[in-house]
Amino acid sequence: MLWIVLALLALLIFYLLFVPLILVVDTDQRMFYFQMKGLAKASIETDQSELVRIRLDALFTHFYFYPLRSIIKRDKKTKEKKAIVKKRNRRKGPDDWLRYGKIGKKILHTFQVRKFMVSIDTGDCIQNAQLYPVAAFVDRYLFDFQVNYQDRNYVGLHLVNRPVHIIKAFINP
Repeated sequence: MLWIVLALLALLIFYLLFVPLILVVDTDQRMFYFQMKGLAKASIETDQSELVRIRLDALFTHFYFYPLRSIIKRDKKTKEKKAIVKKRNRRKGPDDWLRYGKIGKKILHTFQVRKFMVSIDTGDCIQNAQLYPVAAFVDRYLFDFQVNYQDRNYVGLHLVNRPVHIIKAFINP
């Protein structure tokens, strides 16, 4: 019985290390979400009473969170109570920022860009025409970049990563 529990625990850990993490930003369809494939999905939605709400779908149920409520309450409490907070004397040197920058760069390199698309309209047809050669160059060599004449601005981003790649970025020099 113990071996079965240990095997199931090992399979669960293995699954959590290799499950795809997906980040999607699509301003055209107003989809903004972060998904852990098969486990949870957190999406940002608009609400009638609040400005923003977060919908969390996990294990066949969904919950709603209103993040701006806690920020507004916290601001009111800090205005009422002005406590003196001790500051640490340790200063961050350039070596600290350099180290954090290297780790952040390694983590960013672990992400796979599945889709990156930008479509812009400046509102001026002459500026759009001047941007058209730049857009053609960027579209050919870097990512999908378009200039349109329809008063439509759009950004589409689809990133995929796995937790094991992020952990490897921390461990490997």
